[in-house]
Amino acid sequence: MSAARSNWSAVRSGLVTEALRRGGGLGRRVRLQVYGESMLPTLWPGDVVEIASCSLEDVRAGEIVLAMRDDRFFLHRLVGRCFGAASTPNGFLLCGDSMPGPDPLFPPEALLGRLVRSAGEGRAAVRPGLGSSWFSVKFSRAVGVLLCYCGVARRAALKLHRRRKASACQFQDSEAAADIRSAVLYSSKPGAF
Repeated sequence: MSAARSNWSAVRSGLVTEALRRGGGLGRRVRLQVYGESMLPTLWPGDVVEIASCSLEDVRAGEIVLAMRDDRFFLHRLVGRCFGAASTPNGFLLCGDSMPGPDPLFPPEALLGRLVRSAGEGRAAVRPGLGSSWFSVKFSRAVGVLLCYCGVARRAALKLHRRRKASACQFQDSEAAADIRSAVLYSSKPGAF
């Protein structure tokens, strides 16, 4: 079962990569769901993110980008570009907000796109690349480091997030049920059927 799951994961990764790299050039977008915890508190498991294709020259340090290594996606913050002798980028460094240190150097072709929008259940959509200030990036990183080194804080934050997500789902379900009830009451007037 895990081999089939691994094969399916590789196929999905390939499709996303193909869509961002060859799907009409710059400006192509895909939506993905976040599964990891490496970008807490900026991104939470279950959040849906929108990624726009871009080149390494288009992104700045502090932006959240999507890169791929070994058929695995990394949605982390760009620390910086690394330049070779001819002043051409020979790679870039990424780091998750709640990770102790940066990821190993990525080659330039590993960059797939930048985060342009994210939304979690019960929260409004956030556009990190468009409105994130230096302070908000530093604050997110500081809270992320706390969650990285303090397991109790991380577990508590994830537990609160799951509760908030569950209560948002229950609220949405109760709203939908109320809408259905009012639709039934409205349509059940005499002679309606």
